[in-house]
Amino acid sequence: MSASRLRRVAVLVLEGAKPLDVGIPAQVFATRASMPYEVRVCGARPGLVSGGEGLSYHVADGLDALAWAETVFVPGYRFPDREDPPEAVVEALVAAHERGARLAAISTGAFALAATELLDGRRATTHWHYARALAARYPRVRVDENVLFVDEGSVLTSAGAASGIDLCLHILRGDLGVAASNHAARRLVAAPYRSGGQAQYVPRSVPEPLGERFAATREWALHRLGEPLTLETLARHAAVSPRTFSRRFAEDTGYTPMQWVMRARLDLARELLERSQRSVEQIAADVGLGTGTNLRLHFQRVLGTTPSEYRRTFTRGE
Repeated sequence: MSASRLRRVAVLVLEGAKPLDVGIPAQVFATRASMPYEVRVCGARPGLVSGGEGLSYHVADGLDALAWAETVFVPGYRFPDREDPPEAVVEALVAAHERGARLAAISTGAFALAATELLDGRRATTHWHYARALAARYPRVRVDENVLFVDEGSVLTSAGAASGIDLCLHILRGDLGVAASNHAARRLVAAPYRSGGQAQYVPRSVPEPLGERFAATREWALHRLGEPLTLETLARHAAVSPRTFSRRFAEDTGYTPMQWVMRARLDLARELLERSQRSVEQIAADVGLGTGTNLRLHFQRVLGTTPSEYRRTFTRGE
């Protein structure tokens, strides 16, 4: 796609903002050759904003940046369950949304979005420690504490700080395609895709070495997507029973093993559609889906589009 126009991103820093929450979108969307974005870090007003963990931020922009931005990130902040953000902040967020901007919260930034009433009747998440407080303070919000992020179209929310990376990569995937998202994930040394439906934390009774073994199996499978991959094959590589593998895999990823394999194959197909001139039939064979008909079927079912239309969307203007 064309990178001639920079996409505008604002990061809104509220009092007590969490440093990692602020840094994630600022770094992920920082302008570079592979990232056609411009980022402005702003506050309720220009100047010094007291942050969390002993840090403060000197921001150049005030709420006027929200009128400029196409995407607004609201990082988590201290004591979000005690009082609402300033009225001017709430009004600026509502105005940005009405103008067509996408609003995205990281961690307890969800409280600021809830204060706008834009989350009323919608699913949302936040850090698990604050999920019940969010539900109590804003009962019209359908709080889901068991997921990494929730995409409600123009309003998105995520759990704790690390899930902010997952949310940013999810947004990148929709804006620029899988290739750009995977490139950013490699730069961040992050998992290229974690399901929004994945649990925020793994049960403590699960021994860590098994989690590492499953991660190795996922990496092994990613290099063999063109080959037959069954539940039994994956379980054998992880050296556990198929039943144990299925249960633990879903806990780790939010997908059944075969759902994850299908998603990985579709993501590889998307990247090949974006970056190569190979035919749909050739790509279907490359990713282990056999025929173009099969690839089209799964593309439509999972992504709601066709391979050809997807290719046109992410190569238009190049």
